Order: sequence, then C-alpha cells, then structure tokens
Amino acid sequence: MNDEQLLRYSRHILLEDLGVDGQERITQSHALVVGAGGLGSPVLLYLASAGVGRITVMDPDAVDLTNLQRQVVHGMDRLGTSKAESAKHRMALLNPEVQVNAIAQRADEALLAQWVPSATIVLDCSDNFLTRHAVNAACVRHGKPLVSGAALRWDAQVSVFDARQPQAPCYACVFPPDAAVQEERCATLGVFAPLVGIIGSMQAAEALKLMAGSGTSLAGRLQMLDARRMEWSEVRMQRSDTCPVCGPHRTSS
Repeated sequence: MNDEQLLRYSRHILLEDLGVDGQERITQSHALVVGAGGLGSPVLLYLASAGVGRITVMDPDAVDLTNLQRQVVHGMDRLGTSKAESAKHRMALLNPEVQVNAIAQRADEALLAQWVPSATIVLDCSDNFLTRHAVNAACVRHGKPLVSGAALRWDAQVSVFDARQPQAPCYACVFPPDAAVQEERCATLGVFAPLVGIIGSMQAAEALKLMAGSGTSLAGRLQMLDARRMEWSEVRMQRSDTCPVCGPHRTSS
C-alpha cells in the first residue's frame, strides 16, 4: 500500500477490527453488483470510495428522469445512457484506482455463470424475484457470499446469505422459488427515496465487513425496516432441508 493509499484509507486503517490488513483485503477483492438503481447507487459509491479493487456492475437499463429521485449514482448529464456505464463514470470520478467492469446486460444464468466464480462477494441490488433467485442459485453453486437487499414503498429488508456456512440459509430457503408471489415494482407502487439509501448502505457495510474479515455478518438474520415509524425488526432464519437450491435434494447443480 503506497503513501497515497495510506492517506486515502486512513480512517479505515485506524479501526481496530479492520486496520491495514483488512484494508488490503478490501483492495484485493472483487465485488459483483447486480443492479445500478436505487440500492446499487449507494452500494457502488461506498464500495468504490472504500477501495474495493475490482467492481463489476450489471444492469440492462438506461438512466431515466424518474430514476433521479433516488438513484444518486446518476445525474442529469447521464439521461438516456446505460446505467452500468453511468455508474462506472461516477465511480471513476470518486476513486480512479478502482477497476470497474460495466455490463449493460440482464443478469441471467449464463452471465452469472461467467462472472460469479471470480467474485469475492456478490451484492443483489435487483428489483425482481427472477433475478434474485438466479443470483442466489449462482452464489450457492459457486460458494460465494450474497448480500441481498430490497425496498418498496416504505418497507425494506436486508440480509446475508453465505453458502460457505453449513447452517446458513440461502435466499431460496426463505423465499421459495416455487411460491406464488405477486411481482411488485416501485414504478407502480412507489418507494421512499432515502429508504434505498439506508438499505444500500447496509449492503455495502456487510460486503466490506466480509471482505475485510471484520465483525459478524447478517447471515441467518433478516432485518426489516418500516420507514414510516423508523422501526427495525429481525427474524432468525435457518437452512431448509427441503430447499431446492441448497438442500440435500437440490435440483440445481
């Protein structure tokens, strides 16, 4: 770590449970971020500012005026451009040392199979169950920790699904892929702007802790926020023996 890096990351280095070793682990890590919208915005900004060595961001959409109410990684000058490329541009301004791969494609099974194996950690900042389950399945298959967040209207949730821990559940243990779920989008139901900032910042915090080897993660715990009352609740989760993704009789391989 050179003198400029020691200065840039000095406030991390001062932390007793992080230090130089933890910061070096962060700078040597590769984060795969699925989604460059409301949740992805704070995730990408904090991962870049913290010096994650390599960040891959996947998002098939273009920046729209309606996004700017909450997607703070983008600006008016980026309207109509790829969200992945827009985020890459902003991250380069924040920390030019970080290597960013911008992929303007939907995170399907084939694309995830290409990129998840090389990732240190995966952050799901998507907005639909199909993508969330595809990301989870890829993380289980390749033994990668997954930091998952979701926000809609005034309510949000965040957790870590760590396939490396024998007793930790995966996303499908908690939200079975065959369950009948009505897909809801903020485009029709709305979302409180700071809510995605809160959850995305927590996702970034969990990811950085895992990279650095600091603290205790949210694995096995689902935290939920009611922003109208600013009340948190927590549910303890266990691995399901009947899970089709990580259980003993799983159908995916």
